[in-house]
Amino acid sequence: MSGEARSARDPRPQPERDPGLQPERTRLAWRRTTLASTVAAVLAVKAALHGGVSVSGIVACGLCCGLWLAFLLLAHRRIHALSATASPEALAPRHATAAVLCTVATAVCAAALVVV
Repeated sequence: MSGEARSARDPRPQPERDPGLQPERTRLAWRRTTLASTVAAVLAVKAALHGGVSVSGIVACGLCCGLWLAFLLLAHRRIHALSATASPEALAPRHATAAVLCTVATAVCAAALVVV
């Protein structure tokens, strides 16, 4: 018997969903992702400045650092939201889109650094 069919026949109120450790796991995942983003930004800066200082290297460093700061801000807000309550709200679509765009832009920047 499915849970929906059982709950339709059972007049007892259903207990509220217990989030358990899910917010903690999600918070830790955001922290790991932020750490990985930091390592990627540092390696990008190192690769950009490896052959010496150039205008394109400085632009690439600035772009990587800007993307890293934007991702760090998004992650910090999400970690704070997860820590604030026992049952956090879902990630807003615009924040999820911004995180994806930062990640993709960082990957494009890294690919450009490898090619150059």
